[in-house]
Amino acid sequence: MKRIILACVIVGLSVGVAADEGMWTFDNFPTAEVARKYGVQVTGQWLQHLQRSVVRLETGCTGSFVSPEGLILTNHHCVATCLADHSTAQRDLMAGGFIAATANDEIRCQGSQASVLMSTEDVTMQVRKAIAALTPDAVAAARNRILTTLESQCEENAKKAGTPLACEAVTLYQGGQYWLYTYKRYDDVRLAFAPEQAVAAFGGDPDNFQFPRWCLDMSLLRVYENGKPASTPTHLTFQWDGAKEKEPVFVAGHPGTTERLLTVAQLKRERDVVLPFWLVRYSELRGRLIQYSKTSDETARTAKDYLDSIENAIKVRRMELAALLDDRMMDRQAAEERTLREAVNADPALRAAAGAAWDDIARAEQRYRDIHIPWAWLEGAAGFNSELFFYARQLVRAAEERAKPNADRLREYTEAALPRLEASLEAASPVYPEFEIVRLSFSLERMREYLGPDHPIIKAVLGAKSPDERARELVTGSTLADPKVRAKLYEGGADALRASTDPMIALAREVDAESRRLRRIYEEDVQGAVGQAQQKIADVRFKVYGTQLHPDATFTLRLTYGAVEGWTEAGMRVEPFTRLDRLYGRATGAPPFELPRRWIDTKPRIDLSARANFVATTDIIGGNSGSPMVDAQGRVVGLVFDGNIHSIAGSFWFDPQMNRTVAVHPHFIRTALASVYPAARLAKELRVP
Repeated sequence: MKRIILACVIVGLSVGVAADEGMWTFDNFPTAEVARKYGVQVTGQWLQHLQRSVVRLETGCTGSFVSPEGLILTNHHCVATCLADHSTAQRDLMAGGFIAATANDEIRCQGSQASVLMSTEDVTMQVRKAIAALTPDAVAAARNRILTTLESQCEENAKKAGTPLACEAVTLYQGGQYWLYTYKRYDDVRLAFAPEQAVAAFGGDPDNFQFPRWCLDMSLLRVYENGKPASTPTHLTFQWDGAKEKEPVFVAGHPGTTERLLTVAQLKRERDVVLPFWLVRYSELRGRLIQYSKTSDETARTAKDYLDSIENAIKVRRMELAALLDDRMMDRQAAEERTLREAVNADPALRAAAGAAWDDIARAEQRYRDIHIPWAWLEGAAGFNSELFFYARQLVRAAEERAKPNADRLREYTEAALPRLEASLEAASPVYPEFEIVRLSFSLERMREYLGPDHPIIKAVLGAKSPDERARELVTGSTLADPKVRAKLYEGGADALRASTDPMIALAREVDAESRRLRRIYEEDVQGAVGQAQQKIADVRFKVYGTQLHPDATFTLRLTYGAVEGWTEAGMRVEPFTRLDRLYGRATGAPPFELPRRWIDTKPRIDLSARANFVATTDIIGGNSGSPMVDAQGRVVGLVFDGNIHSIAGSFWFDPQMNRTVAVHPHFIRTALASVYPAARLAKELRVP
């Protein structure tokens, strides 16, 4: 019976592999399966070249080197913050686009960093040894200490070797494996080109996560070293004709988060608690921001980037909730879990090691449900929706954490993490007071509603004032919008933070003790217990499956494979390619279907049969934005910018019949750089024919 159960589990697994599912690490890419299915031989040299060509943008996207002088191809929406930061009422770069005529005209994206994965090391045994035999409430802290220590040792060794690198501890298979990833990090990232948002996001929110699409969602960045364009001899070139239908393609990038290895209890927590909470909050906030945006052209401009992100978040969470409410999907997940548990219980050794793990997770998830509301508003900062508060919390916590030994700090304040924090604090990003007040007053209002007016934190934060009054007082009284003020407080440490009379700093100090208390409960009662149980489940998965399963996404470098292919929906065939003639046919002259003037003026010179966007069966998720799609020769044949509406469920499971990646076709990029924009310098660098 045990052999039959294990055979069924493995048969079920092989279907997933054959269906192109998987965001694979480069060290465990299924080369044999790709060769069997697509006839493509993926070599170690091919993988290494691609790995060193792909860039992680620390703002949450991916890019790729496409020239030997540090030029990076990524999405327009991945540089939206940079465009907004450099925009004014007189010069709106989101609306008008940006073209650097010379290298000296390229503008620095404050706070941006770009990282290239150089090497990986399996440190699972060191971590396992450090947390062995601990009680669940002690696991999270012990794990954090050993991971921080390993990062510090890694960076110190790299420094001694004369090749400074950034080291990052990575958890895979929900604690089944631990790795050290080393990165070459670029702190000077500049914008070279971005089209107008009207064509980059043609169709706006109505078309978001849809297909067919006609979006030029591209931009060009450049990394600099010592004030000069960085030398990047390892880079990708273009196949300007793109890939043909049915041709195999690969996507390399940094997918953010998937949760395909969650237990049913964890999925129910997402379905019943987390997603409904954030959907209600985001929906209410969107309405408030839309009304604010209608008060003037300037409020519309300053709110647009943030409002776009909220609208995107709503659509993502709405479809994730729909997936979890689909009984077919949840039943499938329950059946897979049941099959694995039966396999475990059929083997006395496996049962002793992990038989109770699922029940342990269920108990921890109930504890999470108990604290979710106060945790989300306080430690999750849902109640303090403000850039100024974000700076204040960073400063207050950095002062306290930096005084501790490195291994004892919160993970976001370790020596390995501080360069990102410092870049954020130093960035001269604009803060718009009236917009801050709208966001903060809304969040204070809703926090009072959820926690109740008699909650000690509400009394401490609001006193006798209304949320509107308190938000205005906090924002107008704070000086944290000035990066020089932030730098002085950061350098001054705990003494400077204690002495500060800035109202936002005072607010962050006021709520920090309760926020940290909730965090400790979450880490000890939830994370610790869940982490320990997940490790046990991961161990038995490895015993049953080996490493045929891909790990969940963790914003680390992954490679997925598939083919250019449309799909059938409601009995209608969705073709894989769109063309430029339909872009003009859909243009109405009004947002979000309004084309920029230069696209109207150059229409007679454009090949309207050129391809615009296309889809492939590759498995992606958020974070893959800006990922290069390459062919079997490693040439760029597409720029990933979205998935279809069915891909959103990819957070939890992959549907090979419906999930599709949406990408910009090289024809569209070539048309833009060669025929529409005065970008001859960049077109030459990219060898546009």
